[in-house]
Amino acid sequence: MCTIPYNSLASYGDIAKKLGNPKAARAVGAANGKNPIPLIIPCHRVVGADGNLTGFAHGLAIKEKLIALEQGLIF
Repeated sequence: MCTIPYNSLASYGDIAKKLGNPKAARAVGAANGKNPIPLIIPCHRVVGADGNLTGFAHGLAIKEKLIALEQGLIF
């Protein structure tokens, strides 16, 4: 998650593939959900394979706002 650039998104599957196990998307999601410091380790940048927002410990509305902030849609 730390390697996902600011204003970019990656899917759980993308991360699993980079880790060398393309079938581990659910495990990536589980690990992502245990992130205790989401503003430092930007887990909000991880989305579903279809680009939809999925899971965020602080709620999808907050995830959506963080992504919009990075994209310059919120000032």
